[in-house]
Amino acid sequence: MPGGVLFLILCTISAVGYVMGRRKAVSVSGGDSRVMHSLLPYHGWNVALAAFLVGLSVMVLWSLLRLLFGFTDPGNNIVSVLSLAAALLAGWTNYARIERNYRARNVVELMMKGILIFASSIAIFTTIAIVLSMLFETTHFFRDYSWTRFFFGLKWSPNFSGNSDLGMLPLLWGTLYVSFIALLVAVPIGLFAAIYLSEYAGPRLRAVAKPMLEILAGIPTIVYGLFALITVGPILRDYFAQPLGLADSGSSVMTAGIVMGVMLIPFVSSLSDDIINAVPQAMRDGSYGLGATPSETIKQVVIPAALPGIVGAILLAASRAIGETMIVVMGAGAAAKLSLNPFEAMTTVTVKIVSQLTGDTDFASPETLVAFALGITLFVLTLGLNVLALYIVRRYREQYE
Repeated sequence: MPGGVLFLILCTISAVGYVMGRRKAVSVSGGDSRVMHSLLPYHGWNVALAAFLVGLSVMVLWSLLRLLFGFTDPGNNIVSVLSLAAALLAGWTNYARIERNYRARNVVELMMKGILIFASSIAIFTTIAIVLSMLFETTHFFRDYSWTRFFFGLKWSPNFSGNSDLGMLPLLWGTLYVSFIALLVAVPIGLFAAIYLSEYAGPRLRAVAKPMLEILAGIPTIVYGLFALITVGPILRDYFAQPLGLADSGSSVMTAGIVMGVMLIPFVSSLSDDIINAVPQAMRDGSYGLGATPSETIKQVVIPAALPGIVGAILLAASRAIGETMIVVMGAGAAAKLSLNPFEAMTTVTVKIVSQLTGDTDFASPETLVAFALGITLFVLTLGLNVLALYIVRRYREQYE
């Protein structure tokens, strides 16, 4: 039986169980819920949730066993029968328990608590699964390729016929270079916008300007990439790179960095705006009472108080910049090189991950497995930035609360 059909049958059994459980509770109580320990709907939910959760648990358990141990079940017949039987048994067991003193409310609360725990654990389990999947493939890569050549190599030249140079330093340099330029654009503009919206703008202007600024966060990155390719790149080439004799191509680190910085403006401004607004008004009033002007209050009171949160917002924006792909593909090119010229074409780690896994590739070759090594390296880098941001916020925020 297909999984979707089985899930619909479980939902139907649960719905029928709710109706039957509530009807029995009405019959036992004679229509007066005051004689029951729990309200009548709790008895219905007790039967419905028990049937649904038990049946779904059997489905999930069987899927995990198939994934881990390779169990097979042609047509999913066994799991279908077991799931439906377990659901009916659980529902009937809770249906049979319905009486005046049955604590259906406590059971329902316990099941709901379990659902919430499971939902909150999904992110943790997903992160663990992602890390493990990359680690397994990365270990296969380092069996065929030296880790010292990968981490300290200065040349990136994959060749599927053999004799590849897979040094990641040119890719890491391009990633950090583009991200640095993006932050040079996003941090001042985003921070100044946040200060204006929180300290100077009136309610009407703020109600219009803040949503319009946040629209930038909803624009797809492919649109930013097209903007970099068609507009920003040619402008930088014609008016800066060529007149200065630096480069002749519109694809450059500067192109991708500027466009990526525009994309990051709402990340910095929105987070900084919320953090600045969280600074107690009493601190501002105290500064005004001492004769400080609004600008002096912002510089000497508000910004120092909000600085840990602002630094955390900047680090989170940096993590977003490091993981960007489409803007770099269309704006910075695909050349892996070590150069200080911002008008030259370079590439990043994410771009090469995509290129190494695109097309007809042999997943047993180092040239393909290197993508997983690059991925785990990028994961560790962004995770470190996120942890550092959380540490800074939690470490220094208490000084002003």
